[in-house]
Amino acid sequence: MLEIIPAPSTDAEVIQFLLHYGDLYLGKTTVLCKDTPAFIANRIGVWAMMKTLEVMQRLGLTVDEIDALTGPILGRPKSATFRTLDMAGLDVLANVVVGLHQALKGKERDVLQLPDFMKKMLQNNWLGDKTGQGFYKKIKTEKGSEILTLDLHTQEYVPQKTFGLKGKDLKELLVHEKYGAFYRETLGGLFSYASHCIPEISDEIYRLDEAMRSGFGWEKGPFEMWDDMGVKKTLPFVDAAPWVIKMAEAGKNFYEKGKCYDPVSQRHKSIPHDILILRQAEHIVWEKAGSKALDLGDDILHFSWTSPGHTIGQSVREGLHQALDLAEENFAGLVIGHNGADFSFGADLSLVLALIEAGDFEMLDAKIREFQEGMMRLRYASVPVVVCPRGRTLGGGCEMTMHAQAQAAAESYIGLVEAGVGLIPAGGGTKEMARRLSLRKREGDAEMNVLQQAYLNIATGKVSTSACEARQMGFLRPQDGISINKNRQLTDAKNKAIALAKQGYSRPLPEKIMVQGRTGIALFEAGIAGLKAGNFISRHDAAIASKIAYVLCGGDLSYPQETSEQYLLDLEREAFLSLGGEKKTEARIRSVLTNGKPLRN
Repeated sequence: MLEIIPAPSTDAEVIQFLLHYGDLYLGKTTVLCKDTPAFIANRIGVWAMMKTLEVMQRLGLTVDEIDALTGPILGRPKSATFRTLDMAGLDVLANVVVGLHQALKGKERDVLQLPDFMKKMLQNNWLGDKTGQGFYKKIKTEKGSEILTLDLHTQEYVPQKTFGLKGKDLKELLVHEKYGAFYRETLGGLFSYASHCIPEISDEIYRLDEAMRSGFGWEKGPFEMWDDMGVKKTLPFVDAAPWVIKMAEAGKNFYEKGKCYDPVSQRHKSIPHDILILRQAEHIVWEKAGSKALDLGDDILHFSWTSPGHTIGQSVREGLHQALDLAEENFAGLVIGHNGADFSFGADLSLVLALIEAGDFEMLDAKIREFQEGMMRLRYASVPVVVCPRGRTLGGGCEMTMHAQAQAAAESYIGLVEAGVGLIPAGGGTKEMARRLSLRKREGDAEMNVLQQAYLNIATGKVSTSACEARQMGFLRPQDGISINKNRQLTDAKNKAIALAKQGYSRPLPEKIMVQGRTGIALFEAGIAGLKAGNFISRHDAAIASKIAYVLCGGDLSYPQETSEQYLLDLEREAFLSLGGEKKTEARIRSVLTNGKPLRN
């Protein structure tokens, strides 16, 4: 985030230039602030953090409980409260709190006081990660290492505790006696404080939400959260500013139809230069089974889904086909993506494991065919399809990206990682990599070098560290776009789809793919044999690597020649089913699903 604080004499054009430059070229969420203590993000965020500590002490909650309550359950980072403080440094927070306490007036100062336990920690130099201990401390044990939690009463480190909160949501916990009281007091205090900060720190409420989303990593800012909980419904436990009470009595919310409430005019206004187009989209075309299609305007359809990890299961595939049918019939283009942290963790492995355990390889073959057909529909759609990878874009998510136009967020970690669970990419990923290698062939090019690098990327499950590296690895093409500011990504994708449609987009023609056959396979098998002989890879690793080489090189062909896409898709599917029948592959899949960790066997 980049906060822009103009002086009274700053020219309006200078302000607009800085807002535009920071957004478009630095990739930052630029927030216009008034020249007030701590500006916006720290003013709200630090107050909210200190309010949390105050309520925690009054209700007798522990460090572990607070971090369980104030992390993903609230739509906030996993580091929650105390882990965040350890990373930032307790001395940094103390300086900000003391500074704010001195600069501000009124009741808000009462919350901005360092509790006794924090003063003791500062005296002991327990500042967090920079000094090796803070609210948490990592120690070595016979089994490796263990993270201990500070008991705030005894100032001693104790083993961490869990409280059965994993998988719970905010609605469930609001009715809990102690935790419900915690949320009512902290959220009520936050809502109240944020409302009373208008217009002191900003004239527009959306700027507060933008600052908290970008500056503190919250999924939603205070006014967005308040809307979700119901403004009028929550007023009994919120000391709201008069303008909020007036708004609620009129039956209005802070955000309506992509517009934001203005306390001065008492009506909703458009958000200037709003690039979060999903909140502007008013028309839901259809919504079912965790996926939906939105009309983005300008004749562009949008498709997204909300499964855990944005995995691609049966309902998502069905939704994708429905979105493609609709786009080809009634729209000029289709955008696929969402505003979450990660695009997709890939195909739904739980279904794959269930079919393997049941020995129903006929059904597994049918499901792989369906996945391949979905990817090929993306490639050969009659309208431009733009996929928006961001964050972790793995396995099937990568294959989806490779079969369409792409508009990637700069921070995209893209890769074909199926080898880690004992399988090969079979949703068209291996085929598509072979196709891209075929297109890269140039006179005098040492084609085996690029083939070898592509093979290693798939065999080792290598993931790009950025969108730029994804281009180098072949997961993105030179013509695929990169959005420096991830908030602009869907807008950029929409504009890309519009431009392609206006240029007279037509579906690509099927292409022949040049593969190396036995020549390439022999090269890779020699390397695999050497690694296995040196005990660098297991027997099962070698089997997976051989299957990847076999498909990437086009199978048992006596000489380099051209093949069809369908031929390679069939090889992919056969290799996937063959590996799926191995007990070691079954064990690898089960390990990832149950422990979240890959198994090397």
